[in-house]
Formats: sequence, structure tokens, C-alpha cells
Amino acid sequence: MEDWAAVAEVINARVNELGWRQGELAERSHVSRATVREIQHHIVERRRSARTLEALSTALGWHPQYIAAVLHGRRPPELAEPATDNGESLWAQMDRLEQYLSAIVDRLDAIQADLTAVKDCVRKERSV
Repeated sequence: MEDWAAVAEVINARVNELGWRQGELAERSHVSRATVREIQHHIVERRRSARTLEALSTALGWHPQYIAAVLHGRRPPELAEPATDNGESLWAQMDRLEQYLSAIVDRLDAIQADLTAVKDCVRKERSV
């Protein structure tokens, strides 16, 4: 079960401790102000990306999986603890993105080869 009220509580306590405003948290975490507001004020309960939770945790000076742990009722990890890779970590997402980009490059190379073949064929037809 997800506890968004607990998430709002720890974020608000930390923001107050740091003396920040909502806009500063949004800017430091690169999370939209609207999303920060929804989470801080527990306005909308919806699934948030792991990247969003990690970005907020990191901006607040916590372990990247701190907020996710609070959300799921687990003990938040200490900053020095290694991050666990549940397939949704930033590194896992970057690996998937790199694979997608590689596939796109392969497809573009194939298209370029096809276009070169078509261009060569058209040149031959024009020269005849």
C-alpha cells in the first residue's frame, strides 16, 4: 500500500528544515512545480516515476530511494547505503535508453543504405 500522506509529511518537514520554498525544491530537483505541489499537499494520489522520486530525494539530500521507501512503508535507507536496482533506478532507465538509441541508430543506418541504393539506381536510369 502506498502512503502518499507520509511522503508529503517527510518532504514538508525537510523543506521547512532547509528553509526552502516549493519553487526551490522544484528547481533543484528538476521536477515541475505542479508535481511538487501535488506531492507536498497530497492533492493527487497517482503513480510517480522512479525518476521523480529519486530526483526529489536527491535534491533534499537523501538517499535516492528515500522517498520510495517512505511511500511503501519501508525504512528509508541512509545516504551511504548502496542503492538497490529494482529495474526502475536511474541507471536501469539509462541502460534501456542506451539500448533504444542503439536500435534507432541501426535503423537509421539501414534507411541510409536503402536511400543510397535508390539514389544509385536513379542515377543509373538517368544515365541510360
